[in-house]
Amino acid sequence: MLPSSIDEVQEVLGQQGYVCGRSLATVVYLGLTLGRPLFLEGEAGTGKTEIAKAIAAALGRRLIRLQCYEGLDAASAVYEWNFAAQMVAIRSAEAEGSADKDVLREELFSADYLIERPLLQAMRPDPAGPPVLLIDELDRTDEPFEAFLLEALSDFQVTIPELGTIKAPEPPIVILTSNRTREVHDALKRRCLYHWVDYPDIERELAILAARVPEASEALSRQVVGFVQRLRTEDLFKRPGVAETIDWAKCLLALDVIELSPEVIADTLGAILKYQDDIQKLQGSEAKRLLDDLAAEAGPA
Repeated sequence: MLPSSIDEVQEVLGQQGYVCGRSLATVVYLGLTLGRPLFLEGEAGTGKTEIAKAIAAALGRRLIRLQCYEGLDAASAVYEWNFAAQMVAIRSAEAEGSADKDVLREELFSADYLIERPLLQAMRPDPAGPPVLLIDELDRTDEPFEAFLLEALSDFQVTIPELGTIKAPEPPIVILTSNRTREVHDALKRRCLYHWVDYPDIERELAILAARVPEASEALSRQVVGFVQRLRTEDLFKRPGVAETIDWAKCLLALDVIELSPEVIADTLGAILKYQDDIQKLQGSEAKRLLDDLAAEAGPA
């Protein structure tokens, strides 16, 4: 059963450890209710991919992920033929003296030799209900693939020349994500419900950390979230996302850290910053300055 309200969306996603703001929950509710694809755009590490996983887990649906990359084409996204198995079948037929080429061709291009890729998998019926199709980091692909995707998502069908047209009995739940390394064409966006997934405010990030790293103390969690929130205001090449906040908290727990110090921050910067130039900026007195600012803002213990 699909959620019947926005509050229920927040509740079921929260049960999966995904703390969802009301604006995002509204878009998710409308997407599920109206059967519209969701287009989620935002900085890396803000939870775009995780929400697809949470929706699939909450609804008990299969998650099918198409990871996009430069040069991705329709063959890689939809299907391809198992050429190795086809060659074995041809050699076997030759060895056995099978001469009926028409029969052999029909057998070679049957479902037995078809390798289904994510888009085709998502159009197959599933006893649990239509799957969740995650098309991740669409901005990494090029415009020809976008044009193909536009057609595939309009009718939720694909054509295989040797087998004919395959149409989804029920449209899958489609979630597209983009880190906005380039603009995605308006024609594709118009067919989706759009939402910009921003960095969370401090209270929601604390709630996320409590859900994902419950073993962290409240005091340490507040220090971690407060420090990361301050880092995002600095002039960095890549600001840390929520994923880095969670990773950092786990690293600190593994080191039995009770509270942050300049030395601890210097030793673990690689968990939250992924570029040497950014790490270099936080070495020495800069980390201490941010920590002092955080302590001053918190006031006397």
